Amino acid sequence: MSRLNDLTIGVRFAVTGGRETWVRTTLTAVGVALGVALLLAASALPNAVSTQSARGHARTLSAPMHSVPRSDTTLLYGHAESEYHGVAVDGYLLRPDGAHPITPPGVRTIPAPGTMLVSPALKDLLVSGDGKLLRERFPYRITGTIGDAGLSDPGELYFYAGSSTLTTHTGAHRIAHFGGGPLSAPMSSLLVVLTILGCVVLLAPVAIFIATAVRFGGDSRDRRLAALRLVGADIRMTRRVAAGEALAGSTLGLLLGWVFFLVGRQFIGGIQLWRMSAFPSDLSPVTPLAVLLSVAVPVSAVLVTLAAMRSVVMEPLGVTRQRVTRRRRLWWRLVMPVAGPAVLLGTGRVTGQAPAVDPYPIVIGALLVLVGLTTLLPWVVEAVVARISGGPVPFQLATRRLQLNSGSAARAVSGITIAVAGAVALQMYFVGLHDDFNKTTDQDPARAQMHIDATYPSGERAQQMITALRATKGVEAVLGTIETYADKPGGDADAAGPWPTTTITVGDCPTLHELAQLPSCRDGDTFVAHIKGHRKSNDWVDQTVRPGGKLNVSLDDEPVLWTLPKSSRTVVARTDPMGEKRDGILVTPSAISMAQLPEAETRALVKIDRSVPDASEYVRNTAARIDPVMRVWDITAVDRDQQYASVEKGLLAGSVATMALIAASMLIAQLEQLRERKRLLSVLVSFGTRRPTLGWSVLWQTALPVVIGLVLAVCGGLALGAALLRMVGKPVTDWWGFVPLAGTGGAVILLVTLLSLPPLWRLMRPDGLRTE
Repeated sequence: MSRLNDLTIGVRFAVTGGRETWVRTTLTAVGVALGVALLLAASALPNAVSTQSARGHARTLSAPMHSVPRSDTTLLYGHAESEYHGVAVDGYLLRPDGAHPITPPGVRTIPAPGTMLVSPALKDLLVSGDGKLLRERFPYRITGTIGDAGLSDPGELYFYAGSSTLTTHTGAHRIAHFGGGPLSAPMSSLLVVLTILGCVVLLAPVAIFIATAVRFGGDSRDRRLAALRLVGADIRMTRRVAAGEALAGSTLGLLLGWVFFLVGRQFIGGIQLWRMSAFPSDLSPVTPLAVLLSVAVPVSAVLVTLAAMRSVVMEPLGVTRQRVTRRRRLWWRLVMPVAGPAVLLGTGRVTGQAPAVDPYPIVIGALLVLVGLTTLLPWVVEAVVARISGGPVPFQLATRRLQLNSGSAARAVSGITIAVAGAVALQMYFVGLHDDFNKTTDQDPARAQMHIDATYPSGERAQQMITALRATKGVEAVLGTIETYADKPGGDADAAGPWPTTTITVGDCPTLHELAQLPSCRDGDTFVAHIKGHRKSNDWVDQTVRPGGKLNVSLDDEPVLWTLPKSSRTVVARTDPMGEKRDGILVTPSAISMAQLPEAETRALVKIDRSVPDASEYVRNTAARIDPVMRVWDITAVDRDQQYASVEKGLLAGSVATMALIAASMLIAQLEQLRERKRLLSVLVSFGTRRPTLGWSVLWQTALPVVIGLVLAVCGGLALGAALLRMVGKPVTDWWGFVPLAGTGGAVILLVTLLSLPPLWRLMRPDGLRTE
């Protein structure tokens, strides 16, 4: 019962102890609240990911394996995906078969022909000045918006448009329900390891910060508790009173953190980081994690305070701290940083084909390294500053202060140390996985930048497409080909083995020059293309037709014969801008009639003038006018895995949030330390110490532990990153990736120091000497 009374006294001190106590309690509460809010957001991520995935799966449309009979509820759809200024614009054209068609999630009725339903983000873009070019791509009247149930996130650009021309003959598919499409491919084991590591790296600094926040104002608290000894309190009672104060501050911070989280998530829909956002309803913390967090924060505050009080001796006439007479021991501080890589290296090899990944060794190993760095940091700071002497007056003031008490300085930079160490390890791991998730495509963006493919065969549409693209603003050249399959006449469907078949590619001379090494070319020429070194495929082409022979160019039951001119020359195929080599028959336009190729398909490789702003958008607008569901891709030299890119974006967004928290925590800690030194600063100024001298001393006092912490963080991060790469069987390819990360950490410290200068000037006023 007496222990409970002691805790109650501590709580009363925290809330009724006057202005100084209120300031300290408020600093503690705000610090804890920031950490709790971020941890609650992290605990809500599993729900956010699962709900977004469920909404995306519920609206999925995929071509059915078997034909769907027409009914009153079925509809036809065509996928009309696009891109605008690098952002995906996705949607579908819909045409109902009857009066009661099925509807996608978030939509009540199918839009009528010539109208469309859009996401709120797409509507805002279309009505804005930035969406002028995009509006030309959508000749539909907006009649409504898609509800949240039909969108993956608030910033998604999505639409449904009504069509009166969709048919199964023009590439449309009939469906009887939405959803049920193929699920996304399971994540690679290498990316699972990356995700686990990212969670540890982003959340560990938050936990360290919360543990640091509950110790704000420790010096003034200890002096006040020493006064309790004068009225008969023993050591155990004072420790329990201190724990009660920490309990009050952390509980208030916990409640304030919930408020920050609940209020902040109402505005999350309007925030995008790396094109990622979420609906407020998506951010629902997982109940067990939220309960665990709510219990762990106040309990941890009490335990941390009791542990810190063990190194403080409070006598009735003052406070004695164990600093000089008892130096910090090193051996036990080395156990965790050494054990962490050992745990990772002792884990079995993880490969991309591994069926599952055990997360516990990865979490334990990474935490041992990162938390071990925070236990090692105070010893390193103490050992380094103890050997420093001399220098300018501001430097001496800073080093002397650190020599007297380096613990609070080490705690203040522990968050940035662990964050930089984790970032270094993540960077090494990212670089090590680069080649696994960024594949060379063999495409040549220098020869063409866009690839366009018609959605259904039509010789007439093919010629229209090539002509329209060449007249488009910003287009330098179009390598347009009209392609169809042709086989040897007289084929027997019952004959054993495949019947000789090849392709006919129609294009003008500049286009054919990109496809083969032509000695010369003029309209009316024809060629037989072979691929150098591919004897088997070349023989297959020759078996299908020889110059002077006939080819069946129709895929229907009724054959359409065409004679390959005897003047056709054999040429060697060359790699086109898509990285492909095409064999078969190459034909210039006047050598064959498009009427003979009713089933021809069109491919166009477009070279744009990069000096023309938005040239690629003009090309997409032209393609949409010809056929809204025409497929348009950018030609890239590197194909980036989408899951890898998503994980990277998520980690970047989390890094921003964590770094912002660390900056806020360091600013609060800095202000708290300055407030503790208010009287000392006023005394120094009253004795003639120049204010710039004190300002530089504060900068040095912050910079020295930071530099030491960054060096320790780089060493620990490199060790952790190397162990992780060894675990997944990848070599270390970049030992210097820490340079920009360390620079970012230094920039955060400089920013915090600059923000703390105005309060420093105010604290150096003579009225700081006044006491009661």
